[in-house]
Amino acid sequence: MKFRKLGSSPIEVSEVSLGSWLTYSGGVAREQAEACVRAAFEEGINFIDTANVYGRGAAETLLGEVLSNYERSSYVLATKVYFQMSDADRGLSAAQIHKQIDASLGRLRTDYVDLYQCHRYDEGTPLEETMQALTDVVAAGKARHIGFSEWPVERIEESLALPDVARWVSSQPQYSMLWRRPEAELIGLCEREDISQIVWSPLGQGVLTGKYRPGEPPPVDSRAASESMSAFIDRLVQDPVLEAVQRLRPVAQRAGLTMAQLALAWVLRQPNVASAIVGASRPEQVRANASASGVTLDAQTLAAVDEALGDIVVR
Repeated sequence: MKFRKLGSSPIEVSEVSLGSWLTYSGGVAREQAEACVRAAFEEGINFIDTANVYGRGAAETLLGEVLSNYERSSYVLATKVYFQMSDADRGLSAAQIHKQIDASLGRLRTDYVDLYQCHRYDEGTPLEETMQALTDVVAAGKARHIGFSEWPVERIEESLALPDVARWVSSQPQYSMLWRRPEAELIGLCEREDISQIVWSPLGQGVLTGKYRPGEPPPVDSRAASESMSAFIDRLVQDPVLEAVQRLRPVAQRAGLTMAQLALAWVLRQPNVASAIVGASRPEQVRANASASGVTLDAQTLAAVDEALGDIVVR
């Protein structure tokens, strides 16, 4: 496993990291989740990402139990705040940030997280209030650093202009061969400001592994076939998308790679990407994903990817 620096922080994160969005919030059994975490450590993955809203605390609780078996300094832990946790709890007000960080730390069984992220931008709270609250969380030692996820570029710029507040070290956007919107403005801004991308859905929720085939039902053990994990995959399992993804098979074969390795290496070709966050419901998936670290794609392969996907790509 290779590691990359996380923005302006001293933290180094594994190029492939373990996410917990749909999997450890109730999508897989506790035994499977524990096996995946164990496989992650065995493969050199040191970065684990979660959020308070995943299963309304379920993912944090599970990870808190599992990670209590590991030395705290041996992993980098990230969580998030913003989405609704109850009828009264939502957003990025100072009161919510302080309430939710304490709740997250309790579920995660730790005194601090390495990275505390704003899961979305809160239009209902003054930016200055949010940034000061995050700064206070860092000053209190409850988070080492802060990040954002899917913030509008103009709001990022406004936050960077505020004096005497904590500086962002990370951005967490959706980014994959199929979804390239961060390339338009976000990545350039973050490069200038020494903010790293830690990207979610780099495998297009598993679609880029090629396991979903046009005109066929999804595999019975796949995310698309799962009642608890399939809510966000509909757009990606349309036949035009699946047909384009199948055109990637010979591209991967010529490069001597699996489809998953190709997709993850494609994301990691971007120097501003520090880590690709990948979910896993089985330990063998963790190992397969980890094997993409250090893979380099040549210009011919990159051109072939673009040709295969054509206008399916969202830019």
